[in-house]
Amino acid sequence: MLIYVKNTTFPGLLDLIAPHSCRGCGHIGSPLCECCKKYILKQKVEICPNCKRPKTVAKCSHCKNLPPTHILGYRQGLLDTLIQDYKYHSVRTLSYTFAELLTSILPDNLPKNTHLVPLPTIHRHIRARGLNHTVLIAKRLAKLKRYSYSPILERANNTVQVGSDKTARKIQAETAYTVSKTAKIDPAATYILFDDVWTTGASMKSATKKLREAGAKNIIILIIALSD
Repeated sequence: MLIYVKNTTFPGLLDLIAPHSCRGCGHIGSPLCECCKKYILKQKVEICPNCKRPKTVAKCSHCKNLPPTHILGYRQGLLDTLIQDYKYHSVRTLSYTFAELLTSILPDNLPKNTHLVPLPTIHRHIRARGLNHTVLIAKRLAKLKRYSYSPILERANNTVQVGSDKTARKIQAETAYTVSKTAKIDPAATYILFDDVWTTGASMKSATKKLREAGAKNIIILIIALSD
């Protein structure tokens, strides 16, 4: 039975003075114990997030324009609890937890010239949450895997997609991102586009298109959770 253990008041301070308890089983010591990590890794998404067809490899044979996509799990149960605590209760320690989980679903044979590119969050969300959630995880993951951390995408607008339908999200996403003018895209390099949640896929598709237009040839998509 999964137990929801939530930090409520001053989570940053609680991180320092109180021991963490596993969000899955309540075990004291860390926000996610080794047993519950294994449970999450068993839930890896084995469908294409775009067409929803089953797939056994990262590249969907039906969605030709979608890069190879790796997703940790569905946004439900324990994984949803972890995302909620991290993003909205500022449990920063979970950035390490997510980075460790994501190392397990990425290919082991990626080249040394691999860049980890987080999708940028709008500034008012960063201010409201007290952390830049995708950046923290991306930095941890890049260090663990010895990739280059490359925040080369920038927000072109601050439109909020939460609550919008699929059509509106697509329109908003088309102008949401731009590649930094100072970025030097290497066609021979591999770029991992990272975001926390795939809802309609509009943001990730837009970011993929911008990177390709800038000259990137080898792109991989990495997502924590797929909204069902």
